[in-house]
Amino acid sequence: MRKRTPAALKLTRLTVAIAIILMPDVRGLYAAEYDAIPAAPRAMNNTDSYTLYLTLVVNGQPDDQIVPVQARGEHYQVEAGALTRNHVRVGGQTGLIDVTLLPEVKTRYDSMQQKLMLTVPDNWLPQQNISGENLLGFTPAQSSTGLLLNYDSYSLHSENGQSYTATWLEQRLFGTAGSLSNTGTWRSWWSGKSDDAADGYLRYDTLWKYNDEANMIAWQAGDVINNSLTWSNSTRLGGVRVARNFSVRPDLVTYPLINWSGNAALPGSVDLFINGYKASSSSINAGPFTLTNVPYINGAGEATVVTTDALGRQVSTSVPFYVSNQLLREGLSDFDLTAGALRQNYGIRSADYGDAAASGIWRYGLNNSFTLSLHAEGRPGLQLGGIGGDVAVGRWGTLSTAVSQSRTDDNGSQYVVGYSYYTSSFGLAMQHLQRSENYSDISTWDTSTQLSRQADQATLSFAPLGAGGGTVGLGYFDIRASDNSRTRLANLSWSRSLWGSSSLYLALNKTLGEQGYNAQVQVIVPLDSGASLSTGVQRSTSGDYSERINFNRSAPVSGGLGWNLAYANGNSDYYQADASWKFSQATLSGGVYGESNNNSQWADLSGSVIWMDNALFATNKVNDAFILVSTDGYPDVPVTFENQLTGKTDDRGHLLIPWVSAWYPSKVAIDPLDLPLDASLPQIESRVAVREGSGTLVKFPVTTVRSASLTLLDGQRQPLPVGTPVTETHSGQTTMVGYGGKVWLSGLAASNEIVVKRPQGSCRHGFKIDAPGKTSPLFATFVCPDNSSAEKQP
Repeated sequence: MRKRTPAALKLTRLTVAIAIILMPDVRGLYAAEYDAIPAAPRAMNNTDSYTLYLTLVVNGQPDDQIVPVQARGEHYQVEAGALTRNHVRVGGQTGLIDVTLLPEVKTRYDSMQQKLMLTVPDNWLPQQNISGENLLGFTPAQSSTGLLLNYDSYSLHSENGQSYTATWLEQRLFGTAGSLSNTGTWRSWWSGKSDDAADGYLRYDTLWKYNDEANMIAWQAGDVINNSLTWSNSTRLGGVRVARNFSVRPDLVTYPLINWSGNAALPGSVDLFINGYKASSSSINAGPFTLTNVPYINGAGEATVVTTDALGRQVSTSVPFYVSNQLLREGLSDFDLTAGALRQNYGIRSADYGDAAASGIWRYGLNNSFTLSLHAEGRPGLQLGGIGGDVAVGRWGTLSTAVSQSRTDDNGSQYVVGYSYYTSSFGLAMQHLQRSENYSDISTWDTSTQLSRQADQATLSFAPLGAGGGTVGLGYFDIRASDNSRTRLANLSWSRSLWGSSSLYLALNKTLGEQGYNAQVQVIVPLDSGASLSTGVQRSTSGDYSERINFNRSAPVSGGLGWNLAYANGNSDYYQADASWKFSQATLSGGVYGESNNNSQWADLSGSVIWMDNALFATNKVNDAFILVSTDGYPDVPVTFENQLTGKTDDRGHLLIPWVSAWYPSKVAIDPLDLPLDASLPQIESRVAVREGSGTLVKFPVTTVRSASLTLLDGQRQPLPVGTPVTETHSGQTTMVGYGGKVWLSGLAASNEIVVKRPQGSCRHGFKIDAPGKTSPLFATFVCPDNSSAEKQP
């Protein structure tokens, strides 16, 4: 049966047919549309304004923000705030500013990179100071609370009948409030004691000290020693002391630095070479800059500054310089104020104090070329004051001068003048000191000790044949004592490198006005094992010669064996043999020395006992500061100090590092590979600075976590595809399947559930983990069938 056509469809066909008949030539219509070139779009009128969103670039330095720019022809308007933020001077204008009308501003629109390029004068851009202040970086020093006992016990037995044991002791309590220490010696004579020999305990110093890092000030109370200038003397007092302490800031440079200024047309880099060696490299922006980032030099030299812009163009400039570490940089001050009772018979009596006395010094950098020095001190019957200065003589060294006056029953005066000049291969230093007969200070007045009347000294070092030809040293010393006796010394030395690290040293010493001279020739040869061999010949003033040979090896800082063997052949044979063993708890050493018919045997035991972190530790002697590493009770964890393996933690998870330098930031790290798999560490290294005379506890917190290593398979027992998402429902953590169907989860609970999402549907599995340290981590395999959904409970 034939299907009938609907009436609506017949009507539609009829309508289309009539429309085609009534239309003009269809071919002509389409030909006109595709054969004719369309009219060009209307050009935008120069008076039309439109908004562009561009990056401002000023002298090659792009802004970090996209700013709207109103464009009208060749004119561009930018908000005043965006311009001033990029150092474009707008003359106090606000709102939209036409940058093409600003004086001294060049404008270019880069349509390809959507940037508005502006060029302004260099003096509009901010000054850049490239400083070396933080080459080390400032790390605030730490101190934990603890107690330390240092000891050094020395025993001697001589064939002349003398035998004794002397033990030096230090007790030190330290914490955030500073350190309190006491030092002394206990001496016991076993035989051969002379009438004037001391026996029993002798105290040396008792001192509390605290350092204020923020202000670089040291506070001390007890047995103190005042600081001194090059033209004054230090004195021991029992009292108080307040002084500047620059050592708490090893990142701070106190003397004037190299100062070189320049202009960079475009952003780039600046490299500094000192005497041909690259010293620093820094990035710079366009504009003026000042370079002062090479502090660790002294003396004369040549600096070469190489600037490289963004286009790779380089400009090299060489300038000579002279840096003197005798000066204080402009605005920096140094001071010392000490008051108390003068210490008498130090090293003979434990507590012998005399008259009250006070001392003070102050130094100030008036500018980078002149440092002013003031000094005053006094005691009953004596007052002293002085003034001095250190001056940089351009590039030709440093001139120092000072004058001081003492007032007693008979007044006295002192003046000092000195000059120094150093380069990498040349050094010259001279000083003349003159005192009147009645000049005195608090260290010598009313005592048997007298200051010299006059002292002249001059030293010279140079390399006449270049660096490979060795260094020659000359010295002259002329001292006139208070009784007008005169001593004049002259010396000549020459040293140079030989093969490898070996060296040759020659020296000649002569007391002018007397017969004879001293001379010495020595060759030192370091060996691969850390030992060294030296041999030489020495001549005495009487004309006797002796040959010497020495073979030694210092005990490693981290522990081990050291030894020293020496022999000298002269009028009588002299020999020496000793050995030392440095282990983690102490250092033991001993030996014998002397002539064949008169020798002495000795033994020494030194170390420290420390109480900290509720534990007692025995270690090598702590001279400065120490670090105690804690791994929360985990033993046998390797510890490194400044990237050098120091040892492993003990049964309580501790390791003590006794050779730390105070104030300097040090890197301490542990190797977690030997920790259990269920151990988690938030950090494995720390950079820490320790206060002087203190110790600090560096904790590496170790927590135990429940973990699971799962293998996920499909219905055919094949690993699930890499990247399949897996979620642990209780903790909410989500991860993905790795190669071989492996999944690692940590931070789990006793009961856990995972959901595996696959295209075929989700899969659930539950599992349990025992407490950490037992069966954790869990190793398990789960199968996710290929059907739509599957669940399994533990």
